[in-house]
Amino acid sequence: MHRAPVLLSLIAVSALLIVTPAIGYRPWPHLKPNSTDLMFGGSKKYEGSSEFVHMRYHMGPVLTGNITIHTIWYGRWQKSQKKIIREFINSISAVNAKHPSVAGWWKTVQLYTDQTGANISRTVHLGEEKNDRFYSHGKSLTRLSIQSVIKSAVTARTKPLPINPKSGLYLLLTSDDVYVQDFCGQVCGFHYFTFPSIVGYTLPYAWVGNSAKLCPGICAYPFAVPDYMPGLKPLKSPNGDVGVDGMISVIGHEVAELATNPLVNAWYAGQDPVAPVEIADLCEGIYGTGGGGSYTGQLLNDKGGATYNMNGIRRRYLVQWVWNHIVSYCTGPNALDQ
Repeated sequence: MHRAPVLLSLIAVSALLIVTPAIGYRPWPHLKPNSTDLMFGGSKKYEGSSEFVHMRYHMGPVLTGNITIHTIWYGRWQKSQKKIIREFINSISAVNAKHPSVAGWWKTVQLYTDQTGANISRTVHLGEEKNDRFYSHGKSLTRLSIQSVIKSAVTARTKPLPINPKSGLYLLLTSDDVYVQDFCGQVCGFHYFTFPSIVGYTLPYAWVGNSAKLCPGICAYPFAVPDYMPGLKPLKSPNGDVGVDGMISVIGHEVAELATNPLVNAWYAGQDPVAPVEIADLCEGIYGTGGGGSYTGQLLNDKGGATYNMNGIRRRYLVQWVWNHIVSYCTGPNALDQ
């Protein structure tokens, strides 16, 4: 493991502790909110709430060039699990998918622009992959050690991941036997950018964990139900894997925010840049028309009884909606008014 100088490490730790609470995906309103969430009260949990939300552009870069997602598979993953996630990423640009589609969901993300008026790219590619099946940094990761995992992937002696700071996103996925700092208690995933003092480059990245063994009722809802909600039945997942099907929405959440706020200085709501509320944070838990609070909204069911809200290339997925700053509410391709 590369060790940064003591001073740089302290700076990095301080910066990370200051800003990361705003960049975690929390699917349930009972969890501790971001500081700026309080200014929106409960209203931000509802599909039509626009009066209190002011999504603003803060002049930072957004991803207007073709986006390439490089994946790090940390821990042991089944081939079937990788296939579900790969097909979701490939579905973002699949214009021929059946309506409502993942590509239709991404159209809302595309509405966001940079200071020149250029929109977020329509094209999202699945890039290179790196397997870390032997848990090179252990089975318990901190936010900083996650950056060390990324450094190992981009500096590996054999087949390192390419360095692409301008349009490359780095997606670290941890298997169901790996614990990450704040996992389950506060976050199911988060995004940020790497520190040059650790990785050598500033690279936008996201981490998402498989919650199947640790906290499916928190991070894989509604395919699993929290213990504090007895009597509520979980929904059937569309791809037969509760943990991975739960990850899909978190991956969508983080990729949408990475595209619109890769360096945490572009699109967000709230007065405090230390705790930005981003385009997916505003729509947590909303998957269909009427959604809000603990109600997912109106969803779709296939012939086998599985629940979903959008189609991919060959699969179906349940993905949360994102904030549309043009109309000032959460939108998705399965909305009844689409």
